[in-house]
Amino acid sequence: MRHAPVHLACAVLYGMTSPVHAGDAARGERVFQYCYSCHSIVPGETNLQGPNLAGIVGRPIAAQDGFDYSPAMRRFAARERVWSQELLDRFTAEPEAVVPKTSMQFHGIDDAAERADLIAYMRSIPSP
Repeated sequence: MRHAPVHLACAVLYGMTSPVHAGDAARGERVFQYCYSCHSIVPGETNLQGPNLAGIVGRPIAAQDGFDYSPAMRRFAARERVWSQELLDRFTAEPEAVVPKTSMQFHGIDDAAERADLIAYMRSIPSP
């Protein structure tokens, strides 16, 4: 019987084998084109319809000062608190399923690899 390497076994044990832990930030920058008409990822830029996404991974949900979040997003933030990679993966796959009645008009990204790339890109941009 063959055994998985220790690092793989630890990754499985701690749930770190999901595609959101992989991804290519350079490809993710291209995937961000789905988002750029409503969101900026330039730290500090706030002149678009959606909240700024710089530093989104690990950031509290619905916490950008001065942004008027929908009631649905505020309720979601009260339950979930922080944008983890896993939560961003689920949300970018099916925004309406994760946050029912969200005001965001986006159907989601079906391709798991594209979502992983997008999250890798967003993870590479620091908070302002």
